[in-house]
Amino acid sequence: MILSPEILTILILDVIFLVFGFIAFLLSVRIYLRWDINSTTILQYKLEKQGYLSATIVKYIFILKLPLFLFFIFTLDKLSTIITGAMCAVGVVDATDYGMYLLVFKILNLYLFGFWLVIHYLDTKSQHLIYTRIKSIFFVSIFALLVVEIALEWLMFYSMDTKSIVDCCGVIYSSSSTTIIAKVLSIDSSILLSIFYANFLLIVIFFYTKSKELFAIANLVFVVTSLITLISFFGTYIYELPTHHCPFCFLQRDYYYVGYLIYTLLFVGTFSGLVGGFVHDRYLVYKSFKISLIFNLLYLILVSSYPIVFYIKNGVWLY
Repeated sequence: MILSPEILTILILDVIFLVFGFIAFLLSVRIYLRWDINSTTILQYKLEKQGYLSATIVKYIFILKLPLFLFFIFTLDKLSTIITGAMCAVGVVDATDYGMYLLVFKILNLYLFGFWLVIHYLDTKSQHLIYTRIKSIFFVSIFALLVVEIALEWLMFYSMDTKSIVDCCGVIYSSSSTTIIAKVLSIDSSILLSIFYANFLLIVIFFYTKSKELFAIANLVFVVTSLITLISFFGTYIYELPTHHCPFCFLQRDYYYVGYLIYTLLFVGTFSGLVGGFVHDRYLVYKSFKISLIFNLLYLILVSSYPIVFYIKNGVWLY
């Protein structure tokens, strides 16, 4: 097990999240089972106070998890300098059997915690707190996933061995690799790009037709198409190298940390689009849709600018 200052920081915060999350979990279960807004008993008063405590815990966990996710990526990138064969965070993720699952759970939990905060916001706006039981049982599910994430994180760091040789991103994403992402990368870029831009066009159409369910679905698909085209096509123009398909290297200083901006735009845009799909507050739906459209458009402009600028400077495409 590697115990660098960065890893110790992450593990300590995991313990803190687990302890306070468990408190919020117990309170949420109690609120879900015994909540009665029409009751005037002392128990109901206590439940309302405990609901505020639970909400405060969840909000602070989310507030810390956002920068901690970026710190986690930074830590993986730093670990690549001591793990044989790893050139960036991809090699570190692939160094154990738990890395990729952990990454998926971290991203999933960010979305779910964000959704919980939206439900909490709607609940506080409601005179009769109609969403209290819903957000309570929702957090019970989120806490279970949080426990899985923390367990995977401990297993990943515990299983790391600086003496073992791992593959670099060039090998993992090469055409000769047998991974799923390598098979996706073998698809013709024109097909993937057509799907990507058509996906965004659908988002625009559903925005103006006010089809909130279809808008949310289109945003969900946009997450997938964006990540695939970023790895398969747009990323190669960021690196200006047709064989470099890494989704992490452009987080480094050599590329002006542009990856953080890229992923932030994609997260805010798609999260806002998904939020608008399940809420019924008309003002919040319109606001979420507008934010989603703006950030998704900024994402599209940013990633599309790299191949355009490259062609203007060099007069050729990478393919």
